[in-house]
Amino acid sequence: MSSDGSVTNWINQLKAGDPEAARRLWDGYFRRLVGLARGKLEGSPRRAADEEDVALSAFGSLCRGAEGGRFPHLLDRDSLWQLLVAITAHKAHDLRRREERKKRGGGRVLDEAALADSDEVGLEQVLGRDPTPEFAAQLAEEFDRLLATLDDPTLRAVALAKLDGFGNEEIAARLGCAPRTVERKLQVIRSLWSAEGPP
Repeated sequence: MSSDGSVTNWINQLKAGDPEAARRLWDGYFRRLVGLARGKLEGSPRRAADEEDVALSAFGSLCRGAEGGRFPHLLDRDSLWQLLVAITAHKAHDLRRREERKKRGGGRVLDEAALADSDEVGLEQVLGRDPTPEFAAQLAEEFDRLLATLDDPTLRAVALAKLDGFGNEEIAARLGCAPRTVERKLQVIRSLWSAEGPP
């Protein structure tokens, strides 16, 4: 890992929206985040997502929050790690809670082991285990581009909550509206993003 001064500089650049700073922090912290998430998810069912998904989501939240000015105490290596630990623990807890719900798929969701017993190709043969820093930066840029198309702050809040894995009822409770309102806003978001097309 680089010196404290480098991390502090990258944090300042991250707050300014520099994708290179995000990439460098990603390189330095991603493995540690995966290990942290793995420990938090130990013993829980993991079908739709795993520790790498949690780490990726936590890092994405850090980048969005830093650029949005939501972390005024994010100043150096120590405060960065404390924040990453808190975000990752929160994301792991949310994933664990969602995955443990009995209603989720009603037991009809096949896991990778069930796929391996079928004629389908196993997930490890389709996807690599680690997203590359380039892919992560490209994904972040595309996300920022699409988010910028949402002028309405409520649409942005719904999109961010949905991408963070919240269900429609949870989003409705957070926004103080009916679940049907969230569904309508998601339809609007889908329409806007479909019309937007690739960059």
